[in-house]
Amino acid sequence: MQSFTRHTGVAAPLLKDDINTDQIAPILHTRGLKEDYRAMLFHRARRRDDGSEDPDFVLNKPQFRAAGILVTGQNFGAGSSRESAVWSMLANGIRVIVAKSFAEIYRENCLQNGLLPVVLGSGAADEFIARVIAADGQAPFTADLSTQQISGPGGPDICFEIPAAERTRLLEGLDDIGLTLKHSDEIANWERRAKTAQPWLQSAHDSRRST
Repeated sequence: MQSFTRHTGVAAPLLKDDINTDQIAPILHTRGLKEDYRAMLFHRARRRDDGSEDPDFVLNKPQFRAAGILVTGQNFGAGSSRESAVWSMLANGIRVIVAKSFAEIYRENCLQNGLLPVVLGSGAADEFIARVIAADGQAPFTADLSTQQISGPGGPDICFEIPAAERTRLLEGLDDIGLTLKHSDEIANWERRAKTAQPWLQSAHDSRRST
């Protein structure tokens, strides 16, 4: 997993609520596209019925084609658990999503893959959205996890909260296994103590495996 410390990029406003994982990363039936995570991102939304590109979709606009930050509304990532809905973001260079709220499974998938999910309260979110719209892709914003701040044009730095364990996970590039291995010494010590205090557990027989 990639670590995350700081990311600077153009912020693209996709100002809708309840965007689900099937919209983010639709299952593509066109041969060859299913594993192309870059092409998968908002594949249906980016195209008209005749297959041509929709110039009105935000990520198709010239100033947002290389966006590194996505700004959106409530309950982002609702629906099924689909890691491709995170992988497709990363494949397009998006390392930060700023939302008013996330679906919990999607947020966890972001953390597991090195994508920073930032939640801003309604007041701070509305202020940030206004700054993103005013910037219109002409100047970048920076999300800094070490200071827990977003900086950029149009106003002062904006602070955001993230639980300490999740912050550590992203800064050090750790998935759940990596977080567990940080405690390998404590685990080994517990196993040694358990072997001495409860030796019968080491030789317990699982009757379900009897033949």
